[in-house]
Amino acid sequence: QVQLVESGGGLVQAGGSVRLSCAASGRTFSTYNVGWFGQAPDKEREFVAAISWRGSNTYYADSVKGRFTISRDNAKNTVYLQMNSLKPEDTAVYYCAADSRGRIISTTPQTYDYWGQGTQVTVSS
Repeated sequence: QVQLVESGGGLVQAGGSVRLSCAASGRTFSTYNVGWFGQAPDKEREFVAAISWRGSNTYYADSVKGRFTISRDNAKNTVYLQMNSLKPEDTAVYYCAADSRGRIISTTPQTYDYWGQGTQVTVSS
């Protein structure tokens, strides 16, 4: 079993930055691909970014390319999402998720079998 805990969200002005962290329990976390998903009010959960278990491959939604960076430190069992040049439309609850079964990075929420509780990011204009 893996438990995921997100942190780092908050209120930020447009153009600002935040760094989200996803801390995991369980020794096998370092072998899982990890994704970040965002869910705005009354909208479906959407893919934001993902990273392979070694950290060698990353993938981003078009809307965040060049602004967000996903990274991981397997020694600390933690995945990060650096969010720069934030826009009001980035406002959402952000969830990290781990895929214990996949070998290829997935952008589909259904692929991921472990989820955190989410952290709110609010970007004011």
